[in-house]
Amino acid sequence: MMVTLKRTTSQDSDFNYLVTLLNKDLAEADGEILHAFYKQFNHTDKYNHIIVAYRDEKPIGCGAIKPFDDNAVEIKRMFVLQDERGKSVASKLLDALENWAKELGYFNCVLETGKKQKAAISFYTSYGYQRIPNYGQYKNIENSLCFKHNIK
Repeated sequence: MMVTLKRTTSQDSDFNYLVTLLNKDLAEADGEILHAFYKQFNHTDKYNHIIVAYRDEKPIGCGAIKPFDDNAVEIKRMFVLQDERGKSVASKLLDALENWAKELGYFNCVLETGKKQKAAISFYTSYGYQRIPNYGQYKNIENSLCFKHNIK
């Protein structure tokens, strides 16, 4: 029962299925009002660098990168199905996303996650992601935590 990874775009139906589940998860964790605020920054219709993870041809996780600046990409829409967590799926996804970013000539990855996303915070910091000042639309958002990781 190996995990396989597929590079795709935002048109992928498996990615869109997983993002629907991710949004449901986040709405429950953050509450509807906070989730509605974040949703405006997470439109996936123009993502060109997405990875979907599969086990037995079933989509079990996803993640995306999008250009942030000349040197960095932003990690977006990382998600693994509940029953697949703790099985290295997120690690495989993040490794693949970082490697893709390197192939594209980027040196860093940045990301935002919410303070309530304890597992995500622990995961990213274990990967070497370091807290940075909140950027862009997250600048004055108390619930947001931003991170950066050098990938070169």
